[in-house]
Amino acid sequence: MAGYLPGLWWVVGGGGSSEQEASKKAARSASDNENFITVKTLSIVSGVRFVANELNHFFLKRPTHVLRNKGTNTMTKRVSSESKEEMSDKSRAEILVVDDDAMSRRVLAQLLTAGGYKCRVSKNGSEALETVQAKPPSLLLLDFDMPGLNGAEVLKRLRSDRHSAVAQIPTIMLTAHGSEESEVSCLQAGADDFVTKPVNAAVLRARIETQLRLRSMRRQLERQNDELEEWRRNLERDLAAARLTQQSLIPQKPLALAGWEVATCYRPVIQVGGDIYGWLRMKDGRILFWIADGTGHGAAAALLTTLAKLLFHHGNDEQDTPASVMKAVNHDFRSIFGSSSFMTAMCVAVDPATGSASVVGAGHPPLLVSRHNGKTESVRSIAPPLGLIEQSEFSETPINLEPGDAFLLYTDGLFSWTKDERHRSTPQQLEKMLDHSAPTAEALLKEVLAYAAPDNSVKTSPDDMTVLAVRRMAGQ
Repeated sequence: MAGYLPGLWWVVGGGGSSEQEASKKAARSASDNENFITVKTLSIVSGVRFVANELNHFFLKRPTHVLRNKGTNTMTKRVSSESKEEMSDKSRAEILVVDDDAMSRRVLAQLLTAGGYKCRVSKNGSEALETVQAKPPSLLLLDFDMPGLNGAEVLKRLRSDRHSAVAQIPTIMLTAHGSEESEVSCLQAGADDFVTKPVNAAVLRARIETQLRLRSMRRQLERQNDELEEWRRNLERDLAAARLTQQSLIPQKPLALAGWEVATCYRPVIQVGGDIYGWLRMKDGRILFWIADGTGHGAAAALLTTLAKLLFHHGNDEQDTPASVMKAVNHDFRSIFGSSSFMTAMCVAVDPATGSASVVGAGHPPLLVSRHNGKTESVRSIAPPLGLIEQSEFSETPINLEPGDAFLLYTDGLFSWTKDERHRSTPQQLEKMLDHSAPTAEALLKEVLAYAAPDNSVKTSPDDMTVLAVRRMAGQ
C-alpha cells in the first residue's frame, strides 16, 4: 500500500506476497538511504497510528523525482503550486525544531523543508538556548517533554530575555498529552500555541502560518510605532523652535509707563499657542494695547501669531487711529489667507496723560473695565473677526480711565479652565466678579486667574489663555 504526505512517500508492507517482498527490499536499503524513515515516526506527521507485526515492514521514502538538487532544501510539486509571494515569505522564515527524539527532529525538519521553510534543529533545551542567542529564529517548534531543561523551562528563560527579538519569538509547543491540563500548562509556560502528538501535518502547517502572520503583523506595528515616535520627536523639535520664535514675539517685561501698571499672563495649551498680544506707541503718542486669538494650536498657530504681530506693527506704522489700524490688519490678513482663516482681535488706544481711550473689537470677547468705585463696565466688539469679510468697517468706542480704574484684555481660553462643563465661567460672570476695585494690576490679574481656575488641580485647558491687565495708578 502506498500513499503521500507533503514531501514524503510512504510504503506499508504486509498483505500479499508481492507487497511483503517489496517491503523487505526496501528494508534492506533503509540503512543506506537517508530518504527512508521507519513507520515508528510516521504517526508524528500523519496523525494516524500504525501497528506492525512480525510480518509487516513500514517505511517512508522521500520521492527523489521531485528533488531539484539532492541535499538542498527544495519544495515538492504540490507545494510549488502556491503563489510566488507566499513561497518567498516562507523562504525567509526560519524555524528551529527542538526535540530530544532524533526521528521526530528528522521528520519535522523534512516536513518543514518540504513546505518551503528554512529549518534548524536542536536536540535539547540547553542547545536550543545557545542556538537562539546566536541567531533568533522566526519561530520555535518546542517539545514540551525533554530531559534536562524541558520545554516550559526553556520558554521561561526565553520570555525573560532582555532582547525583544528573543523574548518575543513565536513558539508552538509540541506535547504528547492531549488533555486540557496539558494545554493550559503549555499556554501558561508562555507558548503562543500548541500541537498535540501525533502531529497532524495540516494542523501544524496552519498554526505555523498563523504565528508567522501574527509575527509579521507585530513587526509591522513596531515599525509603524517607530515611525510615529520619530514623527513625534520631529514634531517636538519643531514645536520647540516655534516656541522660541513665539517667545521672542511676546513681551517679556511689563510696559514701563509712568502712572500706569501692566500685568500679563500667557498660558498656551501646548508649547506654542494661537494667542498673541503687545503694545505699540502710535504717531500721536498714545499707547496701543492689542490682543489677538488665532485659530488652532501648535506650529501653525505660532506662524499665525507671528503674522499677526507683523500686521499690527505694519498697520500702526501706516495708520493714525485704532480703527484704521484694525482695518489695515484685516485687509492684509484677508489678502494672505482669503477666507480660509480668521482671528479675533481687540485694541485699546490710551492717552497716558489724560486717561482717555478708544476701543476697537473684531469678534473678540468684551473689554472689561474695573472702576475705582467698584463698578464694572464692558465694551463689546462691533466688527466681525479679522479675515471673514474683506470690507469690514471698524468703529471706535470711547472710554475714560480715571485714577484707580483698570481694564482687561483677554482671550476666550480664560473660560475654558474648569473641570466641570456645567460650571464654565462666562464674560458676564467675570464682569460681576469684578464689582470691586483691585489695588494693583497684578492683584486684579490674580483675582481673574483664581476665578477662572479656582481648583489648583486643574492643570490643562482645551484652549490657550491670555490676560492683559492695565491699571491707571491712583493719584495720577
